[in-house]
Amino acid sequence: MVKAIVGGNWGDEGKGKITDFLAEDADIVVRFQGGANAGHTIINEYGRFALHILPSGVFRQKVANVIAQGVALDLGKLLSEYDALVTNGVPAPQLYVSDRAQLVLPYHVLFDELEETRLGKNSYGSTKSGIAPFYSDKYMKIGIQVCEIFDDEILRARLEKVCSIKNVTLESLYHHEPLSVQKMYDYVVSFRERLAPMMIDVAKFLNDAIRADKNILLEGQLGTLKDTDNGIYPFVTSSSPLAGFATVGAGIPPHAIKKIYTVVKAYSSAVGAGAFVSEIFGDEAEELRKRGGDKGEYGATTGRPRRVGYLDCVASRYGCMLQGTTDVVFSLLDVLGYLDEIPVVTSYLCDGREITDFPTTPTLNKCQPVVTRLKGWKSDIREIRRYEDLPQEARDYVDFVERQLGYPITLVSNGPGRDYILRRTPKI
Repeated sequence: MVKAIVGGNWGDEGKGKITDFLAEDADIVVRFQGGANAGHTIINEYGRFALHILPSGVFRQKVANVIAQGVALDLGKLLSEYDALVTNGVPAPQLYVSDRAQLVLPYHVLFDELEETRLGKNSYGSTKSGIAPFYSDKYMKIGIQVCEIFDDEILRARLEKVCSIKNVTLESLYHHEPLSVQKMYDYVVSFRERLAPMMIDVAKFLNDAIRADKNILLEGQLGTLKDTDNGIYPFVTSSSPLAGFATVGAGIPPHAIKKIYTVVKAYSSAVGAGAFVSEIFGDEAEELRKRGGDKGEYGATTGRPRRVGYLDCVASRYGCMLQGTTDVVFSLLDVLGYLDEIPVVTSYLCDGREITDFPTTPTLNKCQPVVTRLKGWKSDIREIRRYEDLPQEARDYVDFVERQLGYPITLVSNGPGRDYILRRTPKI
């Protein structure tokens, strides 16, 4: 069976932990989009890890971990991350890389940094990982595929072409020294030896596995609201974090995906700029930020303080709809145990009228939250191992959210570790 694990909001929902949990029964875990611009924090018997580009199945020895062709592949970060796992006692994972994946190169990171600096206060809040320049090159057809690394003539010709284009912009717009084709060539070919045994035809590998009835997990990065076409444009990522994109990014048939686990946080958080209707500020925000996640709400990639707010059911319902959700995973419920009352955004007020459907960005920027308050449970729930043993107020909160979303909540996370996941029978 093929299952997807995706984010219902802005990202940072806890997808890595859920992938690690579900990987117990998986044969293959696939990253199908995005790059090293966001992190998945995982806590298990090996310790605490922030994965940025490795699939979250790397802690399971029988799992084949796949970087598919939809991924923005930074080979330096991939191999450094792989080596860090092994150095910290994790058995060397099985890792495969698509021969059609394209490379994030040093000049992508450079252009990302230069443009964010040029934009100043109007910047997009990029993680400066080279993602937007990478995808721009990909669709301009000047990107470099993994398979091209092993052909000297093709590789050098491709690099000469792209460097000649980049250097015009570097010198005229950014007043920066030009790129060296030789330095770029030397950098790329330095990965040949390690990459060669990992390189496979991912589409064939996965389609053969589907026909053999293997259990496959598709791991998404970021969340629905960062989707280029359907999110809070222009404050979005440069690839699609929707489960449907896995059919493109991993080269599998649309009908193969049978389960879509959409992870929705029990409150809201976001890194970067853009509309965020449920956002809170001041001491109230700092308290939630400090208590959030497993070590506070700070970006796993950037370390930046995340913007925080209470659960936005309008945005989450929209996120679940676009993902094609079959199961909602409700994460970080334990964080809210300090509150007497738990605010939930159930609709928006815009230009004097109340709306319950998620609008386009210009309208979203004018919206104010309409809040419903539920009674808090005022206790630590991390040691509870059965959903039925949660305080009544906690279960009431989950029931309320499920009705608001209109999608079944089947898993509830009540702590940071792999074992802090409770199975729930949905009520809708």
